[in-house]
Amino acid sequence: MKIDEAIILALGYKQEFKREFSLMTTFAVSFSVLGLLPSIASTMWYSLGYAGNAGLTWGWLVAMIGIQCVANSLAEVSSAFPTSGGLYYATAQLAPPKWAPFLSWCVGWSNWLVQITGAPSVDYGGACMILALKSFSDPSFSATNGQTYLLTMALTTSNAFLSSMPTAWLAKFNTVGSIFNSVFLIIIFLMILGGDNRVSQGYSKFNDNSYAWGITNSTEWPDGVSVIMSFLAVIWTMSGYDSPFHLAEECSNAQLATPRAIVMTSSIGGIMGFVLQLAIAYTIVDVDAAVNDELGQPFVSYLAQCLSTKMVYAATSFTIISSYFMGQACQIAASRVTYAYSRDGCFPFSKYLKRTSSWDIPLNAVWANWFIGQLLLLLIFAGGTAIDAIFSVGAIASFISFTTPVLLKITYSRKTFRPGPWNLGVFSIPCGIIACSFVIMMIPFLLFPEYRGADNVPDSMNWTVVVYFGPMLMAIAWFGISARKWFTGPKTNLSNDMVIDNDESLEVIEINYGPVSSTLVKDPEI
Repeated sequence: MKIDEAIILALGYKQEFKREFSLMTTFAVSFSVLGLLPSIASTMWYSLGYAGNAGLTWGWLVAMIGIQCVANSLAEVSSAFPTSGGLYYATAQLAPPKWAPFLSWCVGWSNWLVQITGAPSVDYGGACMILALKSFSDPSFSATNGQTYLLTMALTTSNAFLSSMPTAWLAKFNTVGSIFNSVFLIIIFLMILGGDNRVSQGYSKFNDNSYAWGITNSTEWPDGVSVIMSFLAVIWTMSGYDSPFHLAEECSNAQLATPRAIVMTSSIGGIMGFVLQLAIAYTIVDVDAAVNDELGQPFVSYLAQCLSTKMVYAATSFTIISSYFMGQACQIAASRVTYAYSRDGCFPFSKYLKRTSSWDIPLNAVWANWFIGQLLLLLIFAGGTAIDAIFSVGAIASFISFTTPVLLKITYSRKTFRPGPWNLGVFSIPCGIIACSFVIMMIPFLLFPEYRGADNVPDSMNWTVVVYFGPMLMAIAWFGISARKWFTGPKTNLSNDMVIDNDESLEVIEINYGPVSSTLVKDPEI
């Protein structure tokens, strides 16, 4: 019996996927989900729009300290519990027995909200860039909500078809996407620095340090608050590093490859993202004009300030292509989460959602997520402020689901947590404390509106409270009314005849998790 299969059996599940992802192909999916170039472009509303260049430069660096601690702590958890439903499974294992079902239920639903808003928000951002490019070439064109919705639907639908491919094809496709993302980011970085035409406009080649690192507060809050609010852009941009966790059951040598892919994604992504944003901060001509331009897309407006028309077309096109690969990678991660939670009966129609196709992929989960995504995109018709909430939902939902098992690991399970082969050693507790403190601080700020008092009208309020906490309250109510009677947390899918009788399997399990009779093995037959 293979080591990976022995580990998943020890965790209480039988092997159902083909392990055709390696460290590099898992990283490729994760880096595609991260989608630095389209993510930075889509979230400039928040980085540049809230705090100006400070949100791109030193704000990014400060936020990355907390985010890197979250990512490293999450990687340690993934090494111990390498399953598709990792966050939810780890929470159940690390929580007090009385609270384990409720906490795992909440983490599962919160993480699911991250996943189902991922592809729609990415594809919505891509659609906005396509339409902004059309407006750039034809100033008389102004996209309607219906056109935006239909274009976004077309992107998500084609992503869903691609996500229905066999695992080996998905691995190769996302490797290509990751390469394109990296290459396009480097090309645009060089275009910005080499093709900058500021001098011909009467400006210096680059902005001085005070402007490139300075605050341009566009909110009605103090400068410090506006910078913290701009962290939303960093958090949403960097939130894709959890994807390897959800692919753990399709990855070989998952206990090492999964955490390594998480750390590679967060660290490489953080460095490359900062370098690109630094170039933007030193070449932007007018922050206010970029944010409030009629094109409706700050990144395209920024490019038009410092590049020639042909370069604007090229840079935006590269960003759109990267966005498409990112949306498809988000669909893959979302389908694995839906499958994992359906396997434990968390959703209505779970018996259908947990089915795999003849290619051993969760095909029903892919298309169920697509359908829910189309419903979420109806927020487009409620206005820009309402649909923008899917970005902040992705940030707050991911933070809550990522850090709940980390918090349990450094508190209730501090003395009983058994780390996997990839771990932080003596830095585990300090890193976890910084991660949890950062998240606790950020949650209220992610709910802040741009304006306050009488200026905070429905068209400009932060709808995250409704879009995130509305579904979460319904999920909690469902637990209180019904699910508490039958939901006991992750459950084994092993049959009684699936016993571990192979010497290699026993050795692997005991090395990683202690005696086979430990609580990690759910089936008494094992």
